[in-house]
Amino acid sequence: MKAYKILIIEDDPDILEFVSFNLIKEGFQVFTAKDGVKGVQECVRVQPDLVLLDVMMPRMDGVEVCEIIRSNPKVANTIIAMLSARGEDYSQLAAYDAGADAYITKPIRPKLLVSKVKALLRRSGDEVLSTTRLDRGELVIDTERYTVEVKGEALLFPRKEFELLALLAKKPGKVYARETIMKKVWGDDVVVGDRTIDVHIRKIREKIGEEKIRTVKGVGYTFEGEG
Repeated sequence: MKAYKILIIEDDPDILEFVSFNLIKEGFQVFTAKDGVKGVQECVRVQPDLVLLDVMMPRMDGVEVCEIIRSNPKVANTIIAMLSARGEDYSQLAAYDAGADAYITKPIRPKLLVSKVKALLRRSGDEVLSTTRLDRGELVIDTERYTVEVKGEALLFPRKEFELLALLAKKPGKVYARETIMKKVWGDDVVVGDRTIDVHIRKIREKIGEEKIRTVKGVGYTFEGEG
């Protein structure tokens, strides 16, 4: 069984020790960094399967760290879960807008934290990405290499944006309800809100064009293009 690599970027030594201990006990390989700058360096060095990233840190906050990781092709598809004591909507939106896959509010019980980590790792995209290549006119999606090209130009897509785009593009014209999108992209064990989906849709549209994905009011989204 694969021992997943988890990078924890957290400036509070007590939380760092607490989270590390509980993940190591579950068989994960755990790496740590005590601030955002070192966290970015360690992420590139280790290339972890998942990053647990504190929001409020010295030198560089978690939102900025997340944006930098997402902009680096070597680690852009790493799963990122933000940790924060702040539960406000705007804090969560900032995290998702930066490219986070999940937002976990502190304090959190050890068993629940481990359960969330395992749930995020299970969502590797196998269900969504059953087709290897999707040709949609000027848009080409390669689900084996996790690449997207528009008019021959390669674009960088974080994991959840990619999985959401692939899900919609797989069946052009089909309307996917928000509940279906949540289940297929984020899974049953990871709770996300409508705003999370909206943020991801907005960022996808910025890259491939507004006209490709149509909002079906009160229901969800559909891909408009060649099948």
